[in-house]
Amino acid sequence: MTPSHPDAPSNPIATTEQHETERRALELFGHPRLVETREEIRDYWTKSLPRSDEMLACLDPAFEEVMFSAVVWSLNQDPLRPKVVTITRLPHRLGELRIPGSRWGLDNPDSVYRVIPIDGDERYVIRGQAPRHRMTENYFTLWDRDMATVDVLDGRRLELGADGAFEITVDRDPANGRPNHVRSTPEAHEFYIRDVLMDWKRERINRLSIERLGGAPGRPAPSLEEELELAARYMWKWARETDRWNAQPEGIPVNHFEFKIDRDTDGALRSQIYVLGHFRLASDDEALVLTVDLGGADYFVAPISNAWGTTLDIQNRTASLNRAQSQPNADGTITYVLSVRDPGVHNWLDPCGLHEGTLTLRWAEFAKDRPEGGPSVTSRVVPLAGLRDHLPAETAFVTPEMRRRQCEERAASYAWRLRED
Repeated sequence: MTPSHPDAPSNPIATTEQHETERRALELFGHPRLVETREEIRDYWTKSLPRSDEMLACLDPAFEEVMFSAVVWSLNQDPLRPKVVTITRLPHRLGELRIPGSRWGLDNPDSVYRVIPIDGDERYVIRGQAPRHRMTENYFTLWDRDMATVDVLDGRRLELGADGAFEITVDRDPANGRPNHVRSTPEAHEFYIRDVLMDWKRERINRLSIERLGGAPGRPAPSLEEELELAARYMWKWARETDRWNAQPEGIPVNHFEFKIDRDTDGALRSQIYVLGHFRLASDDEALVLTVDLGGADYFVAPISNAWGTTLDIQNRTASLNRAQSQPNADGTITYVLSVRDPGVHNWLDPCGLHEGTLTLRWAEFAKDRPEGGPSVTSRVVPLAGLRDHLPAETAFVTPEMRRRQCEERAASYAWRLRED
């Protein structure tokens, strides 16, 4: 059954499968077995790496999100009963229930991340409906169990019907003329689907459903004990993987952004460039000035994360900015100011009170799928009082009222993702 028309007044994230998964995740989250596991992980995580008092102070909300994300993801791991599940969301309401957030892994606020479990010996069809306003970037990445890429279908190359509907076939056979085909392998484990929105006001995500072809499943659905065991494993994995990612740029000085993530592992896309680095400000009176060379990229985003791998107040504050949300310089570069106090600059990366954290810069959508003489970023820490001396002459400044409107518009343009209809 093809999902409903893209302009229907409903949220493509808020499917019946999503609601069922989140309700079940909430039930498991409160089970004594997982409560005990959470306490064990919390104790481990506060000691696993050196962390400042400031980072430890923001543990509680981040910890809940990372642990809940692990449970949500673990509940969609049966390739004989696949579902399309969004695995990175802000806290929201589902009827009378408070559903925790599920951000994890240095998430991108522009992205809606969905997963579908796959068995390389099975055949599937993914049915979808593209929105009227196509999103900036859309990839169907098929992973193995180690997040290494098996195959990728670029959403820009999807063949659509006149009404925007499409079907993607998934099996181990060659395409043999079939459009929208993803070839799986015995190692294939999971689709990781990124719908990336640069214009939050207008762009919308694809509607998706999945069907496994063939007969009835050859084994029963997971038992409660199996669900708890898998959820506990994912919870431990999420904490340890976050530590590993955070440790990757060790040896590079803070406030320098040079470490590139391997694009064939760690879930990174081959067609993107990721630069990961840590920032640190000594006081409220300092600012980090970053100038970004796009290198021919149509897409760029600069999100701030804490030491636990979650982004900050991305809906209500400028804790991330993408290319569409930023004012460019005359030469096409973009200059950002990261500071605890509002510098009055339009391109303010707001760390929400934090003096340290992580920036995971992303460039994508290159002509010919590769950069042109870049991209790059330069950075320097300067006194906030003398900030204007370090900014381009054409820098756009804002008044407090303009900042208020900027944040209000941002919040309103994000709000549809949290609707449950």
